[in-house]
Amino acid sequence: MEPSSRVIFHIDVNSAFLSWESVYRLSLDPGAPDLRRIPSAVGGDPAQRHGVVLARSVPAKQAGVVTGEPLASALRKCPDLVVVPSRFAVYKQYSSAMMRILEEYTPDIEKFSIDEAFLDMTGTLHLFGDVLETAHRIRRRIRDELGFTVNAGISSCRLLAKMASDFEKPDRVHTLWPHEIRQKMWPLPVRDLLFVGSSAEKKMRAIGLHTIGDLARCDLSVLKAHLGEKYALQIHAWANGIDDSPVASGESPGKSFGSSVTLPRDISDRSDARQVLLSLSETVGTRLRRDGAVGSCVCVELKDWKFRTRSHQKILDAPTDSTARLYEAACGLLDACWDLTPLRLIGLRVTRICETGCGQMSLFDNGRTRKLQEAERAVDCIRQKYGVDSIRRASFLCPDTLTDHAAGKQKHLT
Repeated sequence: MEPSSRVIFHIDVNSAFLSWESVYRLSLDPGAPDLRRIPSAVGGDPAQRHGVVLARSVPAKQAGVVTGEPLASALRKCPDLVVVPSRFAVYKQYSSAMMRILEEYTPDIEKFSIDEAFLDMTGTLHLFGDVLETAHRIRRRIRDELGFTVNAGISSCRLLAKMASDFEKPDRVHTLWPHEIRQKMWPLPVRDLLFVGSSAEKKMRAIGLHTIGDLARCDLSVLKAHLGEKYALQIHAWANGIDDSPVASGESPGKSFGSSVTLPRDISDRSDARQVLLSLSETVGTRLRRDGAVGSCVCVELKDWKFRTRSHQKILDAPTDSTARLYEAACGLLDACWDLTPLRLIGLRVTRICETGCGQMSLFDNGRTRKLQEAERAVDCIRQKYGVDSIRRASFLCPDTLTDHAAGKQKHLT
């Protein structure tokens, strides 16, 4: 372990849905085939726009099956592929069981998605001993007690810990300390860097950037010219292993408000994505005001056409329940983390919740802010009395809009 540094673990379930499906089937019938050892895939219902490979086994991967591809294509590549439907309720149970084990090692846990989590071990590692042995202990406990395997990445920041967990799989522990970046991370293809999509990769390759090391050493002015200032600054920092974002821990059930929507078609246009965020902001803002709550952390969650998930969050200068302020923050986050790789799902979440009136007042609150709040509450009253569709923004009146003005009501994130 490097001296005087944070210690962050990233725990990532290997082929999560397929592993959990296999463990569940074996619990019902110990004589059933282990899906992890045969060409298999967890698929979905094509009628609900989920006729794709959600997860696949190593043998299926070796046959060329790719996560996110249509099931018909996967079956052409691998005719003996065993396809099973997904059971999200079961997967949530296995995810929760894993989280309960992780909570024994630190209270500072950020559940990044259903199958991965960050652990800030800085304040508790002294209770367990050597950093590598502690990670191996967690890995072995999950395997032995729950029946599935994970990879553990270790570093001094979230970014490098997550990169480390993506190294050789399955059931492994890897480190990526800052002094190991040149050796372990820089030789990797630039597409392996977190949040580098196919569009950004093409632009980088066009200017001769093929590895993460090429990107790290590239002149910032060149990157800004080709990728835009915000994204260039962020991606250059990540390529150099710079990430001071905290592990967002301490959230308890019921202490966040969020919605997401799976889109009727993949989108790669920023104005379309902003319209979806406006719809989600309407829904989340309404829920906050209804429950007398405000939040100070806004998070945008994106899932692209290859089922890769990313998220970006921002701490506001003061807690809010305003649809307009949520939308403004969400658009800023979208601009910062999205490289226009086609999206199939967009989510918005608000955390760090407190009751209305308990948050610190912003120095920038003014008469316009109060009028906006009054207008939003008036809209809430109208919708409560006459229905959610009784009043809507003009931007949602066009018949070919991607989503309903309150599409977020269809699905909850938390």
